Amino acid sequence: MREALELARKGRSLASPNPLVGAVVVRDGEVVGRGFHTYAGLHHAEIIALAQAGEKARGATIYLNLEPCAHQGRTPPCVDALIRAGVSRVVAPVADPNPLVAGQGFERLRGAGIEVVIPTEFTAESEKLNEPFLHFMRTGRPLVTLKTAITLDGKISAPDDNRGWITSERARAHVQELRHDSDAILTGIGTVLADDCLLSDRTGHGRCRPLLRIVMDSQLRLPLDSKMARSANGDVLAITTSAASPERRKMLESRGIQVLAFDGPGGRADLRSVVEWLGRQRYLSLMIEAGSKLNWTALESGVVDRVYFYYGPKILGGLEALPLAGGIGRRRRADAIQLRNLTIHQIPPDEFAVEGYIDVHRDY
Repeated sequence: MREALELARKGRSLASPNPLVGAVVVRDGEVVGRGFHTYAGLHHAEIIALAQAGEKARGATIYLNLEPCAHQGRTPPCVDALIRAGVSRVVAPVADPNPLVAGQGFERLRGAGIEVVIPTEFTAESEKLNEPFLHFMRTGRPLVTLKTAITLDGKISAPDDNRGWITSERARAHVQELRHDSDAILTGIGTVLADDCLLSDRTGHGRCRPLLRIVMDSQLRLPLDSKMARSANGDVLAITTSAASPERRKMLESRGIQVLAFDGPGGRADLRSVVEWLGRQRYLSLMIEAGSKLNWTALESGVVDRVYFYYGPKILGGLEALPLAGGIGRRRRADAIQLRNLTIHQIPPDEFAVEGYIDVHRDY
């Protein structure tokens, strides 16, 4: 089971919008087949492992980190292949919440006389591995993570000069791994104008589709000579409103930048509509790296599922340095946004990141 999980991890950013799946076929105590899924490779992990095992799959046990599919998609159902191969036992810790599967895989295997084992000691790790996919299947929306680098006194920006970094190179490398695990990344036009950021995946790891870079830009102020605009190759999306200049829209589109208008409150581009659009396009995960104002908009609008705050051992102080979330905020302590399931990630020697989940009930 441990090896199946490690194999599944090899599909990071190569399997989306499908889940990460690893498969290990074992007969008489010997591993006779292994496989993991990548979207471009088409075949599912089970099929690859069964093909490697050949006749040795008959009477064998197959270990998977996710229930095998029982529906016709781009490929035939994996349960049919498992039944034909004659495996005697399937071990998988997580049921697939896809409505087209949802326990039917396990049910059909049992109906064929195949033993199904659900090792609950691996359930939490397996669910974490496929968190974006499971979230998407349950909600129809991408898992949205709000990430920021922050001083110990809660500041993300100094009032006069923001050259340099709040966190170390080691912490920023950790952030790049988060980007790599994301299907899309979003920021505000204020951040682009201030930092001329690229918002790229700089890990060097392979991806099945480019990281979609999104800018909330109500007035279409994205400079044509900015790094994002100059590097656009079908992977940059500007979100604006119906009031934006048609001429500016044509100019951006001529540079390969997709422009979508989503009208929101106060004449601003609507963030909730962006998240819903991403869901319709089967983007499983979105990371928000923005400034104080947009961070609060994201939190207050209810689109954020998870936060990742990277703390640098620094203090800015003052009333003008910007907090991680600006805006009007919550006016009473009793109304504070509550987090749950916190995890502290140590980044030696002196930094750490806080991962947590928004504890709210949303109506969409």
